[in-house]
Amino acid sequence: MAEATAVAPELRPLVPHLTLGATREEDYLNGSVCKNCGTKYVGPRLFCAKCSSPGPFDTVKLASTGELHVFTIIHQATPYVKAPYIAAIVDLDGGGSINTNIVGIEPKPENLQFGMRVKMFTEKVSEDNEGNSYVAYRFTPA
Repeated sequence: MAEATAVAPELRPLVPHLTLGATREEDYLNGSVCKNCGTKYVGPRLFCAKCSSPGPFDTVKLASTGELHVFTIIHQATPYVKAPYIAAIVDLDGGGSINTNIVGIEPKPENLQFGMRVKMFTEKVSEDNEGNSYVAYRFTPA
């Protein structure tokens, strides 16, 4: 009978459009840019929503800063998610928009402004049964 070999636990991004660097400060969001019109998107694309082109697309490193475009405060969530929290769409500097959570600020409407500057950071958020760690991105006021 063959013995199972132990595999070293890995550090993995929680979503495919997050690229992990050697340190959390080197992590970044990856995206696509339409070679026809220059529109940037988070993650891979097969079709451009702006110019209706099927591509081609180049892979790009997206900005880690941007502006708060829209937000909502979630007051009721699943049992393992602490509420209230801020769910938002951030327009990234240089192009692209991303769904995210805003943290580091009390989730009250008076603490948020459309257009406020935010910056991305990453952190370990969970671990699976094999010891693999998962890293997610969030945004905080700049």
